[in-house]
Amino acid sequence: MKENISLAESAQILRAAAVAAASGLVERRSLVDLILLSAVAGEHLLVIGPPGTAKSAAVRRVAKVLNGSYFDYLLGRFTEPSELFGPVDIQKLKVGVVETATEGMLPEAEIVFLDEVFLGSTAILNTLLGILNERRFRRGQTSKECPLRICVGAANSLPEDESLSAFADRFLVRHFVDEVPDSQLESLLAQGWESDRVLPEVKIDMELLDRLTAIARSADVTGVHSLLADCIRLLRKENIKLSDRRIVKSQRLISAAAVIDGRTKPEESDIWPILHVIPRKEDQAAARDILKDKLAESHSSTLLDAAENASMGKLARAQRLLEKAEMHLALPREEQNRLAMEALGREIDTCFSATSIPEKLKLAREELIKELETAE
Repeated sequence: MKENISLAESAQILRAAAVAAASGLVERRSLVDLILLSAVAGEHLLVIGPPGTAKSAAVRRVAKVLNGSYFDYLLGRFTEPSELFGPVDIQKLKVGVVETATEGMLPEAEIVFLDEVFLGSTAILNTLLGILNERRFRRGQTSKECPLRICVGAANSLPEDESLSAFADRFLVRHFVDEVPDSQLESLLAQGWESDRVLPEVKIDMELLDRLTAIARSADVTGVHSLLADCIRLLRKENIKLSDRRIVKSQRLISAAAVIDGRTKPEESDIWPILHVIPRKEDQAAARDILKDKLAESHSSTLLDAAENASMGKLARAQRLLEKAEMHLALPREEQNRLAMEALGREIDTCFSATSIPEKLKLAREELIKELETAE
């Protein structure tokens, strides 16, 4: 990676990475965005949703784009610690040293996906706690630092067992997925058929994430303290409470959102990740309405879908629609999807009036119409 690459160039690279990773995954761009956000923030992500909703596919595609060492596993009641962390090193055991051979296992991975994460045994979850919190693996006489950038855990639902609460709380970011809606079934069939055969071509050196993380960690976040505190107060009034730790750590996400968007100092537009710190689905839904005015200016030119999903604001929506229009217009005419372009035009007209539409989106809409008319 070039040492002198600018933040603006980094934002373009990450935007291309998000598009590449999400290609073929219908309604999963928000998840891809949040994986990238969490990776830059150095935090972990919990995805809740029914089986077969492309949770693991999204993580695998991001891992390929990031070009990082990857480990995934489906946990069960009878999963042994050695299946995740590695077996006892037999050669060292012969001389009385109990060490774990971690080559190719979770302690040496940069990106980890654990499906049915709450089904792990107490021994597994206790070891994972050390890795998630401290990036250090301890087992027997083995104690080593882990290169873990992000762990994505997945489950069908949040655990009701109070004993799992401390473990679940280590996943700062929460995202809830549903099955693809009826209106997107044709896209699911078409894109799903291709997704397994067409792998992302974009590759990012993990050093880029390290640099962005360092910039995000040193950013001055005091400019958003007042707005963030107001959001927390509004949530508390409606009995949506966040722990002090989650409130403090939310600044990492807000700072990362700014850096990913090419800026060294968070602004009002970067406050949207606060929604994904809220642990429960129903509380997230309520918070969108409670914080509607506070999040109205939220948007991201890189993590478009995640920002729109959080804020439901017009600026975020305009960014997403503009990206879609530019993607259609960039294709050779013979490869353009006329029906998709017409649907996009209708969505733009539904979301924006002639006086409220942003200038860049207005120009893109005009280009779409021109292309459609020319095709006729």
